Amino acid sequence: MSELMKVGITHGDYNGIGYEVSLRALADETITELFTPVFYGIPELVEKAAADFVLTLPPVRVIKRSEEAEDGYLNVVDLGIRPELEPGKVSHKAGEAAVMALERAVSDVLAGKIDSIVTAPISKEAVQSDRFKFTGHTEFLADRSHAQAQMILYSDQLRVALLSTHLAVSDIPASVSREAVSDAVRRFDAALRQDFNIERPCIAVMSLNPHCGDGGLLGTEEIREITPAINELSEKLLVFGPYAADGFFASGAWKKFDGVLAMYHDQGLAPFKALAGSEGVNFSAGLPFVRTSPDHGTGYDIAWKGEADCTSMRQAIYSAIDLTRNRRRNIEAAANPLPAIPERPDRGERTNKEPKNHKPSVQ
Repeated sequence: MSELMKVGITHGDYNGIGYEVSLRALADETITELFTPVFYGIPELVEKAAADFVLTLPPVRVIKRSEEAEDGYLNVVDLGIRPELEPGKVSHKAGEAAVMALERAVSDVLAGKIDSIVTAPISKEAVQSDRFKFTGHTEFLADRSHAQAQMILYSDQLRVALLSTHLAVSDIPASVSREAVSDAVRRFDAALRQDFNIERPCIAVMSLNPHCGDGGLLGTEEIREITPAINELSEKLLVFGPYAADGFFASGAWKKFDGVLAMYHDQGLAPFKALAGSEGVNFSAGLPFVRTSPDHGTGYDIAWKGEADCTSMRQAIYSAIDLTRNRRRNIEAAANPLPAIPERPDRGERTNKEPKNHKPSVQ
């Protein structure tokens, strides 16, 4: 039985940069020594991308099912589609192909046929149909795996989770409740422990309104919902805030925390992408498997022009391997804990009491 992980990679929207970034990331003669790539796509386009971008790929093996994947090869699961390639165009044919790859990969990872999934970007407009009525990968994966997914964007220095993901701005305030904040922090804390190997995560929570609402002048969500949730959680977790996002990121205060919970998409992703550059990875925490993706979109403006940067996709692939290993080790450790060490009899007053939590200064 193979000891290498099988990493499933979906081709995304073939009219975008999915083929270029995916295959550039795999164009390394040593890549198959690290893991076994299982690429869900169209062999014709794999061949075209290799020729157009002058890529030296591992030996390509076209297969019908992921069970046929072999170590030492770039295994391409043939989706059986004749592409209608129109670089840079929104196409429902390309959207259907993207959904087909995604459905095959999810089915395989849930069945244990592959170990994790890395998804190339899709067009949310192109994929909409009777079989796909979701606002993005995260929502689709949560539905298919009957789990509550949490979007976490991360790099080596910064991890940002989102309370709400793909919502209209007008709908955001209604999503900020005490219960929602508490649940998001708890799930973020669990992911930081299990998937990132952080023993006692320190989490910062952003405000919703400018200046934390200025005492209710600019909004009352901080007073009514966010602060009470933080106060309750802080009895057991290292959670602090709320902080006004502009000053928090501009001052570098984020460096003092293991994770940052943003209230909505752009509040978290705009500063994250500015700070992380091309190193960012999107991780869907809370699923029964690890799914990562690059932190960029379809790149229609540069599709099939040989200009796409594969750094984020490469990071997403390596991250899928690391996160899967972390999760498995922590699950195994939790299932087989070390035996408790008997306490020694007290001799006088104990001096090793745990200190109280101190709120990190963000000045």
